Amino acid sequence: MTGYMAQPSTPTPVADALGRPLQSLRVSVTDRCNLRCRYCMPEEEYVWLPRQSILSYEETERLVRVFGGLGVAKVRITGGEPLLRRDLVELVAALGANPSITDLALTTNGLLLSRHAGPLREAGLGRITVSLDTLRPERFQEFARGGRLADVMAGLDALGEAGFAGSKLNVVVVRGFNDDEIVPLLEFGRVRGLEVRFIEYMDVGGATRWSPDDVVPRAEMLARLGTHFGSWEPVPEPGDRAPAERFTLPDGTVFGIVASTTEPFCRTCGRSRLTADGMWLRCLYADAGTDLKKYVREGATDEELADVIAEAWRGRSDRGAEERLAVPNRGPLYRLERLRRDPHREMHTRGG
Repeated sequence: MTGYMAQPSTPTPVADALGRPLQSLRVSVTDRCNLRCRYCMPEEEYVWLPRQSILSYEETERLVRVFGGLGVAKVRITGGEPLLRRDLVELVAALGANPSITDLALTTNGLLLSRHAGPLREAGLGRITVSLDTLRPERFQEFARGGRLADVMAGLDALGEAGFAGSKLNVVVVRGFNDDEIVPLLEFGRVRGLEVRFIEYMDVGGATRWSPDDVVPRAEMLARLGTHFGSWEPVPEPGDRAPAERFTLPDGTVFGIVASTTEPFCRTCGRSRLTADGMWLRCLYADAGTDLKKYVREGATDEELADVIAEAWRGRSDRGAEERLAVPNRGPLYRLERLRRDPHREMHTRGG
């Protein structure tokens, strides 16, 4: 490891061209997944990142340390399915030891969670979000084309046993598939003590079969939930807006809605993504990014890496979701042939 160490005091985050701070980094550790969900991986065959291009844990930890010195305090480990990556606890332990990172989380589909929850907690992982789009076993099989809902449920059980608190459920809502489960899923989360986050179906990455007709907008979700639960109130969110706008029910149950498709929050977004092979993407909709792996493997110092990252972020003016909202006759962001030419455009590569 080279000498660019995190400062003992919290650094002031680097700001982009619109004044948005560099605060949150999603770190993908693999582009592989053990499910084939229709909103992410609907095709039969995929082009994968070459194995020799995947960052080692040492390379990933080094890059995160540099990002931490520039203001990043929130790190979320993603995939693909991150629990497919062998010895993930080693990376979690290394990131958890970084004093700059105050919020270390992971997103998983939950299939392998029952065996990993305990070791991840012991290694220093703070929070886990589980993706769960349906409570019906047959529908799960149809939608995900693999896995068993029972294994996800076992993983959710393991969260409490391992001592995790503040866990969340991510639910991508697709009209005609699972929009009839909005209320049952929120009830499920309430009973389990999980904060449910409903996500509008987005036209990014591998969503090659996306259509505006499949999107259930935030306003419609709130109307349906209000009809069932009677009322809800917005939760004030000081400072940087999170992806989810949060609401509370009369009994104190909190849920969120990520309305990136119909009501983008680009003007307050301080998030970026590092793919498993070191491509740094400053917007989920970005067509290209900065190849940080190249700098790492060509011998750049930590100071040089920090300069590259800071300069790129200062020039950032991305507003991908806002720009997509203005597109007439909107369809999928990418056609299949473009995805196969550059797998970095895939959602399962970008880490969601």
